[in-house]
Amino acid sequence: MRKLRMLTAVAALSIGVVLHAQTNELLIQTKKLGAEIQPTMYGLFFEDINYAADGGLYAELVKNRSFEFPQRLMGWKSFGQVEVRDDGPFGRNPHYVRLSYAGHRDKRTGLDNEGFFGIGVRAGEEYRFSVWARLPEGGAPGKLLVELVDTKSMREQQAFAAAELTIDSKEWKKYQLVLKPALTNAKSTLRIFLASNSTIDLEHVSLFPVDTWKGHENGLRKDLAQALADIHPGVFRFPGGCIVEGTDLASRYQWKNSVGPVENRPLNENRWHYTFPHRFFPDYYQSYGLGFYEYFLLSEEMGAEPLPILSCGLACQFQNDGEHAHVPVGELGSYVQDALDLIEFANGDVYTEWGKLRAEMGHPKPFGLKFVGIGNEQWGKLYPERLEPFVKAIREAHPEIKIVGSSGPNSEGKEFDYLWPEMKRLKVDLVDEHFYRPESWFLKQGARYDNYDRKGPKVFAGEYACHGAGKKWNHFYASLLEAAFMTGLERNADIVQMATYAPLFAHVEGWQWRPDMIWFDNLSSVRTVSYHVQQLYAHNKGTNVLPLTMNGKPVTGADGQNGLFASAAFDKEKNELIVKVVNTSDKALPIALNFEGLKKKDVLANGCCIKLRSADLDADNTLEQPHAITPVETNVSIDGHKLNTELEPYTFAIYTFTKK
Repeated sequence: MRKLRMLTAVAALSIGVVLHAQTNELLIQTKKLGAEIQPTMYGLFFEDINYAADGGLYAELVKNRSFEFPQRLMGWKSFGQVEVRDDGPFGRNPHYVRLSYAGHRDKRTGLDNEGFFGIGVRAGEEYRFSVWARLPEGGAPGKLLVELVDTKSMREQQAFAAAELTIDSKEWKKYQLVLKPALTNAKSTLRIFLASNSTIDLEHVSLFPVDTWKGHENGLRKDLAQALADIHPGVFRFPGGCIVEGTDLASRYQWKNSVGPVENRPLNENRWHYTFPHRFFPDYYQSYGLGFYEYFLLSEEMGAEPLPILSCGLACQFQNDGEHAHVPVGELGSYVQDALDLIEFANGDVYTEWGKLRAEMGHPKPFGLKFVGIGNEQWGKLYPERLEPFVKAIREAHPEIKIVGSSGPNSEGKEFDYLWPEMKRLKVDLVDEHFYRPESWFLKQGARYDNYDRKGPKVFAGEYACHGAGKKWNHFYASLLEAAFMTGLERNADIVQMATYAPLFAHVEGWQWRPDMIWFDNLSSVRTVSYHVQQLYAHNKGTNVLPLTMNGKPVTGADGQNGLFASAAFDKEKNELIVKVVNTSDKALPIALNFEGLKKKDVLANGCCIKLRSADLDADNTLEQPHAITPVETNVSIDGHKLNTELEPYTFAIYTFTKK
């Protein structure tokens, strides 16, 4: 009993220390609205790294579907009489296979496709198989047997989905059927048997789930696209990243190759398949099935502004020294024209060349493009001298389009300091800053934009993620520091107008770079804590900044601020006050939110607090435990115009009140 009384006394003393500790009073000025928070403020950056496109967001399940990989049957296993030929019906994808009778009724001719780390299918769901085929000898109709099988099973290989397809034309023709698996299998194999004595040619072999995002036939994987839409992004940047540059100019991303009929979009080398020796994937290519039309369509369906990034004529400078690998400044004409043609593809009427193609693809109405980025993260004088002709041409032809330039690959230093004045000289509208930095960097960047020049270009925080010291993987503490850093973006919304975390996606078996925002395998996906941070900001951004101080200073986590970061906003549409507070310390901190400038009659109602926190700083959500760390929402009562509360250690909190 005596021991219990002592423990009780110690507990009471501890509570007393917390209750009587100095309160961190955050003063929110509500009387005068600050800078407008742009609708584009929080968005998404997509790049085909970590199998984000083929094998990921793009729902195609067949690898090397047009037999265009340098090793023509890479991803396929052939048996019987299979011949690869190169006089096919599609000029930019000329290769196809010829299946011929093996000469004996007990021999089989056919193909197996391994998919992307296997082919993931669910029991009872429908999968659309399609193929372009013909009878080259013009004989009697031939048959194909199409199956889904489990070749990894120790049991006898048996099909759990099968259907026959009759090929009846000597001309190339598209054929389709639907498979409905009897069981769920994350690593099945697509098998195609020649089921007659005929000879049949096959091209562009494809397998898609029927249930794609928004039901599009050349569509997106539903759970991954839904995760993007659930953020409510304001901007969607695509298609990269370093793939825009390419390892060399030949492998740069060329948007014109990514539009038009999908069966005639040429293969492109993905520079990431060999960049990381520790994660080498020699069969990682870009089918271009997920192309600029699909990116624009996804942007529209998510309600995000599209932000395409185009090559400026510089190959990746990390991999190419000197000017010989790049386009000379005087020979940039076709590159500049590509930019002008892209604007026409997005916004032109149906009587223009590229607007007509957009309409033929299914979207007569313009996409309403407002932004275009030129170059990725180039540096040195090579970049601005190549950017300049783009700026001149776009300004002359399309003064309504905002141009995004770059400050290079680093968040500070010689190249960064050189490029910012150059971007001001060229009068770009936004400058794309990148920072993959350690925890210590993020802790010191709360005031990064407080003293930026308000008269120059605006800022696009285009790629960022916190990389833990010795822990370059997703973990809660890194995400918490991202939330802290983002308060500085929001407080400076007059200068920062876009921000996107990167990379976006990673296949658990095909990852090359981490941390990443959304992880997935062939059947499921998980939204990391960093995802929830981005989503909470996007859902609670408000329309205008409200000045917020502690002891007369911005709350930036600086010395004497107890590791606190904060920002405040007002939403004119909802008449809502929003305060974001991040406690990066290991102590519970008493805080007071003092809303100054309200009238006596103003009532703060519908108080709500959303918290994201974890006792394990190294933890994150996983495929096995996808909801281990998720936001928790509670109601909050406020006494007049001031809220006194306590914020737990390592916690990101959002407080909202409706002003009545």
